[in-house]
This record gives sequence, structure tokens and C-alpha cells, in this order.
Amino acid sequence: MGTRAAEQRQEARQLAARLEAEGVRNVALTWVDNAGVTRVKTVPVQRLAAAAERGIGMSPVFDVFTSDDTITESEHLGGPDGDLRLFPDLERVTVLAAQPGWAWAPVDRYDQLRRPHPACQRQFARRMVERAAAAGLELRMGFETEWVVTRAPAGHHPADPGPDEPLDYPCAGPAYGMTRVVELSDYLRDVTEALAVQGVDVLQLHPEYAPGQFEVTTAPADPVRAADDVVLVRETVRAVSARHGLRASFAPSFVAGQVGNGCHLHLGLYRDGASLHRAPDASWGLAPDAAAFLGGILNALPALLAIGCPSPASYLRLQPSHWAGVYQCWGVENREAALRLITGAPDDPDGGHAEVKTFDAAANPYLAVGAVLAAGLHGIETAAQLPAPHVGDPGTLGVRERARRGIVRLPATLTEAADRLEKSAPLYEALGEVLHGAVLAVRRAEEAQFADCAAEEIAAATRWRW
Repeated sequence: MGTRAAEQRQEARQLAARLEAEGVRNVALTWVDNAGVTRVKTVPVQRLAAAAERGIGMSPVFDVFTSDDTITESEHLGGPDGDLRLFPDLERVTVLAAQPGWAWAPVDRYDQLRRPHPACQRQFARRMVERAAAAGLELRMGFETEWVVTRAPAGHHPADPGPDEPLDYPCAGPAYGMTRVVELSDYLRDVTEALAVQGVDVLQLHPEYAPGQFEVTTAPADPVRAADDVVLVRETVRAVSARHGLRASFAPSFVAGQVGNGCHLHLGLYRDGASLHRAPDASWGLAPDAAAFLGGILNALPALLAIGCPSPASYLRLQPSHWAGVYQCWGVENREAALRLITGAPDDPDGGHAEVKTFDAAANPYLAVGAVLAAGLHGIETAAQLPAPHVGDPGTLGVRERARRGIVRLPATLTEAADRLEKSAPLYEALGEVLHGAVLAVRRAEEAQFADCAAEEIAAATRWRW
């Protein structure tokens, strides 16, 4: 153990020296709280090795911060007492292309005796990956990240938003139109280049539906890396936007009544390197474990919404017939289904996978991947079944016809979703008492804050929180 510790210290010093030689002066060490906000402590590059050896101090109270920095409390967390240590993952240290002189690394959180912090979301995600591996399963995940860009009016600051805030969109072209790419070609090129330099594999970048809205899709990876990547994507987009005189918002509802920003989660299952979405003689090409895994996700969706749609603003986005997946159903290549099966090209052995369409970028991505893994694994343990896939838009059916088909509306408010999470035994077991309680405390505090607010007020108040 002593020899390995000495080797790690030497590796950390060598890494810090390489970073300094590349012009790095500071390293941003980030975690994501239960409200989905990326929090940070930074160290001079010369202190990176010390941070890797002894950690950086922080308060456990951040686990009960809400998105506007109000501090609530749970049974186990809250108040001024206690300390944790942030340990950077040196394998993920990345020189930031759009922030000269800076590097970034995600952290794992431990107590002062180097015991895992029970509310560390990144370690929760890793535990679920290990649980899947123990069942002989490998998961590859990736995210679609949507955002809106505007120009800031003179004299206006995003920390002082209001319902009458003027929104100056830098591109006026139609949804998915080439006009937007032409108008912001330098900006989009710089986003793509920065991500590529940072080792993020971009599959697609294109204009989206709402004014000023774009989407970037990243390649599938190990679930923890996928969650790291989406954090890096968001902060890179934010940095490139600032360099172009723009502001980027990942808020679920940028303007009430318009299509909001989603953050869809894609996932594929493998066993011994072979896709479980390519079973030639199985219904929909799904091997039994893949069908049960997806059945587990489908069954857990009402509770999962409290993880993947964590803000009252999330439920402004979740509207029928908006491709947001507001009904508890699945479908083959159906973009209105909450759980979409993507078949891929017939000759692509890795082409098949699934997509959870309900999630948005206010979600903590580590919680999102870990909770989906937990739900899917519970589906395998209980031999969950997939009902018949739905075809078409369930929102166009009458209430009686949806009831006849067993299609129900997912929670329409954060209160409903939090109630379902509170009662979910599989997710309580997976998250553990401390993390489960902290998530619920933050959700209840967010509910209370906006209980009497109109949709326009919620959207305006949360526009720049993510």
C-alpha cells in the first residue's frame, strides 16, 4: 500500500508539471449538487498533487443547496458542522480549450478518514456500474445536451433576472435550419473544436426547435465517464459562449410556453462485448435481460422523474405532443414515448439502444445514470415485462382510450414525482438513506419556493441557474 501511495504521489507531481508546462495555472475541481448545479473549488496547478493526496476541504451542506443557493436540510445533512474532502480524479484531468490557463477534473467526495461520503453522487453512479458488472452487464451511455444562446443587453446581469428581461437571440433562422448554422458558424465551430481538443467525441451538433436553441450529442461511454462528459460539455459551451459575447442557458424552460431544453439519456446494454439489442429471434431484437432492464426503467419512470426532472421548471417543459415523453409508455423509434427504442441500421452490430426522453439538464448527471441503472437492474431481478410498444402520439388519444391501453400520464409536477421517489423501495435501496433523503429535501424545498408562482415567473427565475 505504501509503495502504491508513493507511486500515485509521483504520478500526480508529474501530471502537475506537465500541466504547468502547457500553460495551466489553475485547476477547477467540480462536483454537481442535488439541484443539478455544478459547484467548484479551484487550486493552483502546483497544489494539484497535494489535493490528490489529501483532498480539498468542503462542507457537507452543499448536498442540501437548492438551485438558488438557499440551504435546506435533511435528517442527516444540513447546518454548519462537519467537513468532507474532495479528491480529483487524475485520469479525467482535462486542459480547457476555451479557458486559457485552466484545467478541469471531477472529484469524488470522502470524509476526513477517507471513507466514501454516502451522498457522493459520482460514487453512487460508480456503485451502480459495479453492480451491473457483477451481473455480467456492461452499459454504455451518452447524452444529448440542449441549450439556448442569447446576447446580454447592456447593463444587464444574469444574476438579476426578471419576467421582463429582454432576450436578444443571436440567430433568427428556422428550427433545424441551416440559417442558424451560417449565422453562428464561428461560434459552433469553436464549440466543436474545444470539445474535440478536450477529448469529447461529438456525434452531432445542430440547431434545435426553439429560438436560439442548439443540441450536441456525445458518443456513448462508460456511465460515469458519460456523466463527466456532460458536465464538461455544459461548461465548455458556457465558456465558448462567453468568449463570443453570448450567454448559454441549459434551463428546462427558458421561456414559458416554448419548447424547453432536454438532456436525453441514451443507453445500450452489452454482455461479453455483444449487444443485447441485437438478438435475432427476440421481439424487437431485445435479449431477455435487455427487455427486463428496459421494463424496469419504464416501471420506475414516475419516480425517476424526481431525479431527471428536478425543478418545477422541468414540468413546464414536460408537455404533451412536444416530444418530451410525458406518458408512461415506450415505442420503437417513437419520439413521443418516454422510453424510445432505437433500432439503428440493420448491419450495425452496435446500432441498437434506448433513449430516456424525459430528462433535462437541470438533472445531476451522476444521479441520472445511477438511478437509471438501479431501475434497470431491479427490472432484471424482478423479470419485468415490456408491454406492447405504443405507436403514434398518446397525447392525441382520449382519456378512455389511453386508460384502455394502460398508458398513464407521468407526474405533472415536482411534488408528484418526489412523492413517487419517496415511495420507491428500489431507488431508496440503491441511493441509500443519506443520499435519498438529501435529494428529497432539495426537491421539497424547490417545490415550496415556487408553490404560488405562475409559469412565466418560474421560467424567468430559473433561466440562468443552469
